[in-house]
Amino acid sequence: MDYFTLLGMPNCFDLDKQQLATHYQEMQRQYHPDRYAGKSEKEQAQALSLASTVNQAYQTLKNPLTRAEYILFLQGIDIANEQQTMQDSAFLMEQLMLREEFENITHSRDVGILLADFSERVNQMYTSRYNEMVVLLNQENWELAADSVRKLRFLAKLKEQVEQLEERLLDNL
Repeated sequence: MDYFTLLGMPNCFDLDKQQLATHYQEMQRQYHPDRYAGKSEKEQAQALSLASTVNQAYQTLKNPLTRAEYILFLQGIDIANEQQTMQDSAFLMEQLMLREEFENITHSRDVGILLADFSERVNQMYTSRYNEMVVLLNQENWELAADSVRKLRFLAKLKEQVEQLEERLLDNL
């Protein structure tokens, strides 16, 4: 059973997050191991396994990037475990330049000002790529959506590193 069906959600990218959380909480209550304390070991093990699967399903579907990866997985494209390297040399060059710029910012005297500008640009790139991914998923253009997800993963990691540096700078004030 796929994660969408397990959590009683439609198999699509655009999900109602509140409905997803509600269905998850209902399933967690239903299969909580404490409810099976007086049952056989087999029933306890099944409940524990199902509770774990429900948790994994929720964690996967609540995050847009992992949800996109899962939708592609259901279409036979396993991005999460693939060893395929990025073939778009222009995108790779852009990523190398962004990483180099980020590294230079971290060692700059004007880190705060430079980081704010860099963060804004990375967020704009992320938003643009994210919107492209959503359109491609909704069009069921799986190959182009997969390419978009691969690129979005690069940007998500950079975005996370920028946010971590921003937090460290705030902690040092």
